[in-house]
Amino acid sequence: MARKKIENLSFEESLKELELIVQKLEAGELSLEDSMNFFERGLNLSQLSQEKLQDAEQKIQMLMTANGQQTLTDFNVEENE
Repeated sequence: MARKKIENLSFEESLKELELIVQKLEAGELSLEDSMNFFERGLNLSQLSQEKLQDAEQKIQMLMTANGQQTLTDFNVEENE
């Protein structure tokens, strides 16, 4: 199965692949070489996902500033349930 280049994955696709990699690594049935390859790809996927989250947060901050709201507040799941 051909894998997409990391930079071409959506945020959701990268998270899904990262979850699959974690499952494979946790199963412990891979060779050392395969484990290292999956681990490296997982690190790259994690970095890409973090960058996409930071970009989204920056865009939200810019939109809020443009609309007169100056700060972001932390989302508290317990308050919104």
